[in-house]
Amino acid sequence: MVRILVTGMSGTGKSTVLRELRRRGHLTVDTDYNAWELPDGSWDESRMDMLLAQYADVIVSGTVENQGRFYDRFEHVVLLSAPATVILDRVRRRNNNPYGKTADQQDEILKYLRTVEPLLRRGATLELDGRRPVAELADVIEGLGHPMA
Repeated sequence: MVRILVTGMSGTGKSTVLRELRRRGHLTVDTDYNAWELPDGSWDESRMDMLLAQYADVIVSGTVENQGRFYDRFEHVVLLSAPATVILDRVRRRNNNPYGKTADQQDEILKYLRTVEPLLRRGATLELDGRRPVAELADVIEGLGHPMA
């Protein structure tokens, strides 16, 4: 593998595909958990620097304001996207993350789809439809780490 960042709006399937990749034996870091984000919602840059310096093969997931500072350290930046109706349905139903349950949070997600997702799209090297089966998404991401000769 190589260093890959999986990014996208809440509810697009980042954590789900990371769990599948971890199950397949890949080193993964979901920055929504384990204090990777500072109170202001940005990544702990020194901690991310250390991670990327230590591992040449890691798949990181997250969406934060300062992630662009690290794009040159990832061989691939994969944007997972999905229609707003799919995202809102997923965040309402999920039980592994409380974000997206309230009307205010859902309005915030819709705002971010309009304002943040276009920025993520510009920085991405690949965009994948988060409605695809998890195994297919994981296959594509794995393939990025093992390009055909």
